[in-house]
Amino acid sequence: MGVPLAKPQILTVSQLNRYVKALLDENPLLEEIYLKGEISNLMDHFQSGHLYFTLKDHTAAIKAVMFRSYAALLPFRPENGMSVLLRGSVSLYERDGSFQFYATDMQPDGLGSLHLAYEQLKKQLLGEGLFDPGRKQPLPAYPQKICVVTSKDAAALQDVLHVLSRRYPLCTAVVVPVTVQGKEAAPSIVQALRYIDEHQTGDLIILCRGGGSLEDLWAFNEELVVRAVAACSIPIIAAIGHETDTTLAELAADLRAPTPSAAAEMAVPDCYELGQRILGTEQYLKMTADQTVANYKQRLTGVANQKVLTDPGFFLNINRQKLDSLIELLGNASINILFQKKSKLGHYAGLLNSLSPLAILGRGYSITQKNQVLVSHISQVKPGDQITTLVGDGLIQSEVTSVDEKENL
Repeated sequence: MGVPLAKPQILTVSQLNRYVKALLDENPLLEEIYLKGEISNLMDHFQSGHLYFTLKDHTAAIKAVMFRSYAALLPFRPENGMSVLLRGSVSLYERDGSFQFYATDMQPDGLGSLHLAYEQLKKQLLGEGLFDPGRKQPLPAYPQKICVVTSKDAAALQDVLHVLSRRYPLCTAVVVPVTVQGKEAAPSIVQALRYIDEHQTGDLIILCRGGGSLEDLWAFNEELVVRAVAACSIPIIAAIGHETDTTLAELAADLRAPTPSAAAEMAVPDCYELGQRILGTEQYLKMTADQTVANYKQRLTGVANQKVLTDPGFFLNINRQKLDSLIELLGNASINILFQKKSKLGHYAGLLNSLSPLAILGRGYSITQKNQVLVSHISQVKPGDQITTLVGDGLIQSEVTSVDEKENL
């Protein structure tokens, strides 16, 4: 006969979940572990800031959560399909009885988090057009005031000031000190750029710092710094780190220089070169002026030697002779015209005379008038009327004694 079994204990679901959670939480092996896998079902809870996702490998999966206090520290954006390395602990979510991983840190598997964040932000801003060459501003040819934005203790500052004073002492350099490394760097740089832009402190900005690791230079890859550089209305030359280091702020700047010293050389012209150019221009202008004067002297001499100036009477006599010839031609032409007109006039006068009524009267015809009105019909007169008859050599006054119509003649 066997040992009697103990009476089984009856638990509620809450009690069971609480008990299992306690077992997991008290296990020192599960307090801080590293877990590698691929992110899927990522949900970024915008209101709370928490990240919820599933971490899986080729055979299994586990739910995971990263609370806002940890998620806000990530320099990159987690994405579905990304292979990551998590640090955190394992526990049970009592309400759902869900076994899950609570992540406190996340690193890309095989790629540094800062490098990944750099590439992600670069891709985003590139799509927005912040790096387009078309939005770059031209630099002033002869800047009067240059704002140097960097750390007041940086060796780069002295390099820039030395180059500016050597190449172009006519400009004024205004040092705007900022923090260039650490958590306070990004807000400090943004504040300085906005102040310079709002108050128009200078007509050119040199944003620079010395070299360093990606972590040291990270402030110049922060999104708020990159956007502040792109939004500044004053042209910016950026020289961050060494020639091999290219930050996003440099890509957004109007011009990138490989080093701070190179930025200062790009910012201003060389006074010596300007002097040589001015001297060359002066010599060119003098030579051009001398040549111009010589040309005009030669032309003036040629004009002065012309006969019209040396012997004006010669041209006067020639023109007087021309005038006499023209007058003679004009007189001959006038006589010819008058003769032609007189001939035509005689012709028309003869023609007019042949058509005149007086000429007809000379050939034996007469004209009868009554009260100075031409009588052309017998009905216009009657016996007793006084009439006038015009003949070739005078007038005949008579009185009508009788009237006979033609058919009675």
